[in-house]
Amino acid sequence: MKIKIIGGGPAGMYFAILMKKADTARDIIVYERNGPDDTFGWGVVFSGKTLANLRAADEVSHAEITRDFEAWDNVDVVHQDQKISIHGNSFSGIARLRLLKILQRRCEDLGIEINFRTEITDLESLKSDCDSLVGADGVNSIVRQTFSRNFQPDLSTRPNKYIWYGTNQLFHGLTLTFRQTPAGVFAAHSYKFDKNTSTFIVECDPETWSTAGFSEMSEEDTRVYLEHVFQKDLDGRPLLSNNSKWINFVLVKNRRWHFENVVLLGDALHTAHFSIGSGTKLAMEDAIALKECFDKSVDVPEALQRFEKTRQPIIEDYQAAAYESMLWFENAGDYMSLSPIELAYSLMTRSGRVDREGLQLRDPEFIATYERATA
Repeated sequence: MKIKIIGGGPAGMYFAILMKKADTARDIIVYERNGPDDTFGWGVVFSGKTLANLRAADEVSHAEITRDFEAWDNVDVVHQDQKISIHGNSFSGIARLRLLKILQRRCEDLGIEINFRTEITDLESLKSDCDSLVGADGVNSIVRQTFSRNFQPDLSTRPNKYIWYGTNQLFHGLTLTFRQTPAGVFAAHSYKFDKNTSTFIVECDPETWSTAGFSEMSEEDTRVYLEHVFQKDLDGRPLLSNNSKWINFVLVKNRRWHFENVVLLGDALHTAHFSIGSGTKLAMEDAIALKECFDKSVDVPEALQRFEKTRQPIIEDYQAAAYESMLWFENAGDYMSLSPIELAYSLMTRSGRVDREGLQLRDPEFIATYERATA
């Protein structure tokens, strides 16, 4: 079987790894427009359940990934200079570049060809020259755009602005920080992903962004402004930029997931708001699900149909939860009058995936404190 994959991110490389591991005779080529050391952003997050899935799929890469993980069980909510901690949450973080390097090396060990710095312009020829063409090329997928009539994508650009920084201030747990300023409310999503560095994503609504005057600021001025907003939280440490720019989250859906021998994976297929930290998780679990469908059928159209039928309901559930979480952050200003403990409870239950009973099981002390405060 000849498989060609557009996109050398976690979804594309992990699918290549799983398919080659299952049958070394498969001819698999990955095409990536960037270089092997090019990546944007900082750390990525996995849940404990996802780690179990990765271990079952490929123990070799799982062992190397978890060797570098920073693990925690707490979510911290900072509001009105008070920190509320909720325990019983299993998460781990790793540098995005480190994850990519692990997967690149695993591909190399298995004999998978990765063509870096390669722009694919003739997808029709590529499609006809393989048994299956996989579009794992991210939010701005050229595969999805080229075959949009077949996939029928639905793209929604959300109003909030966000910018992805790093910092040497270590946040020991997933930390959600809210700061009210004369311009409006800023929210920071932060967590450590190695011994020295944390991810630090700042989000705000368009009114706050406009009032603060970011449209007139340079990248340096923007970074300094946000360092001042979160000065207490950063303990005076600087924010670290990696081509960090303000962008809008794009919600990606596709009516059809495949046609003929072409299929989409990861962010090319679907996105889930970063506030529930599931982008890389969903991408790699897509790869697992698609590989399992090929295990059940060597007929490509049949395998792709099975993938869409079995995986789509799971993704729809995640997107529904992520949508509620996204709406909460888009309207964060409405919750700033809540006390810190009330805000923490609202945050933990915002997506509908966690309720009071679930929080009681995770952290009974938090629930007891909340109920005393709101009695």
